Amino acid sequence: MGQAKHIHETQTVISKPIHRILTLLTKEPRLEVALPLAMKDLLRLRLKETREQRESLQQRYGMDFKAFKQAWDESRLSNKYSYEVERDYREWEATVTDEAKLREMLERMP
Repeated sequence: MGQAKHIHETQTVISKPIHRILTLLTKEPRLEVALPLAMKDLLRLRLKETREQRESLQQRYGMDFKAFKQAWDESRLSNKYSYEVERDYREWEATVTDEAKLREMLERMP
């Protein structure tokens, strides 16, 4: 006997106002098409925001995060322990991580 194939389907229930918004934003009335379109748009927007944040930090410090981290680790930053530089380090590290995750999610979208 052949193996049984299992098809996993999930039902998504959304409110009528949300469905209307999805339809208006994507110009697609079918939820199964509109939702992935909206998710791709959101991922692209978030990716753009993280890219802009990363570029802003690169411009501020005149280097990419890898070089900044190396300068940090080697104590070559003059204000290493200032609130601003520590905050920028944490934000930059999170931005680089988020950007990689967002790219991966976007690549996996159907």
